[in-house]
Amino acid sequence: MLLFITSVVSKLSLAVSAQNPDPLQKYTISAPGINATFIPYGARLTNLFVNDRNGVPQDVVLGYDDASDFVRDDQTVHTYLGPVVGRYANRIKNGTFTVQGVNSHVPQNDNMGHDTLHGGNIGYDQRTWTVVSANASSVTFSLLDQAFEGFPGNVMTYATYSVSAGPRWTSRLVSIPLDEPTPIMLANHVYWNLGAFVDTVGSTVLNHTLHMPYAARYIQIDNIEVPTGAIGTVNRNNNSSYLDFTSPKQIGRDIESAVNGCGYNCTGYDNAFILDRPRCSGPEATDLSMLTLSSNSTGIQMDIYTNQQSLQIYTCDNTNGTMPVKQSQQHASNTTYVEKYGCVVIETQQWIDGINHPEWGQDEYQLYTVDSEPAVVFAQYDFSIVGQ
Repeated sequence: MLLFITSVVSKLSLAVSAQNPDPLQKYTISAPGINATFIPYGARLTNLFVNDRNGVPQDVVLGYDDASDFVRDDQTVHTYLGPVVGRYANRIKNGTFTVQGVNSHVPQNDNMGHDTLHGGNIGYDQRTWTVVSANASSVTFSLLDQAFEGFPGNVMTYATYSVSAGPRWTSRLVSIPLDEPTPIMLANHVYWNLGAFVDTVGSTVLNHTLHMPYAARYIQIDNIEVPTGAIGTVNRNNNSSYLDFTSPKQIGRDIESAVNGCGYNCTGYDNAFILDRPRCSGPEATDLSMLTLSSNSTGIQMDIYTNQQSLQIYTCDNTNGTMPVKQSQQHASNTTYVEKYGCVVIETQQWIDGINHPEWGQDEYQLYTVDSEPAVVFAQYDFSIVGQ
């Protein structure tokens, strides 16, 4: 049966790929109050427009106008603008892990060869996905991972993006192992600025208000952002108080206290927050908003609902004003560039490097076999106007 399924999946992938040879072709989907554009290269989000408080559509994600620039970016600075990252998102210590007694080693492409980031040298973000289906309000991509980067076994993944009235964007990533046991942890890697660069305040996310009511714990990291194994608690009375977003707080309020918080000699956020849902919910429930982000500049608010148990928050601590924003985000007389803290990445995922920390009990959410349920990453982004 497995051989039959593998054969059918392979033939489907090849057939549709032949019909969609252009990895940079844009697919735009829309619904009342929202439209989003994607390309097959990385199953990548390139634009997302929602209305501000004045009813004006604003593009709230970073990217490039010319889709070929995403390829150039990946071959140079490699900022992971808008794609799916995998087969394993975030970091793997020493690029090694063991599954059912079998040791694996994948490319150590981060921190001068000390760990693996977002799947290795050529992750899912640099792969051309097949367009399986596209209509006015949804698009589905697929990718057959044939043991890419040395990860064990073959994996078939589908990424379905849809928009609906609300306005709402929904992302569903479904991965199916076809033969060997393997770790799987995917994530959408979108750079957000809900201020859409409409004014000076909106040119960074420092004045964005962030609220993560169920994120009272976080994963402690070393100076190259690899987990130490320790779990910390955000507390206004200790030296981790800058990580406390359990009540609404502007991102910039405590960011200067986040010294080495995003690695050695780095000031800012790049941290994995653990989501501890209340008893009335469940560990993978999607009934409650896990994160609320809003901008005073536009009035745009975003709520994220997800089945994942962690949120990685990165405040673009390394952007340096050399990347211009898209034409849809150019509102000043002079060219606007992405400055430090000009965006925030929010990755819905499981616990970073959980495959190397069995004491955390993450195996059932990160290790998959042909007999297990598929790996599913569900993320729903609801947009509204602050106070409405």
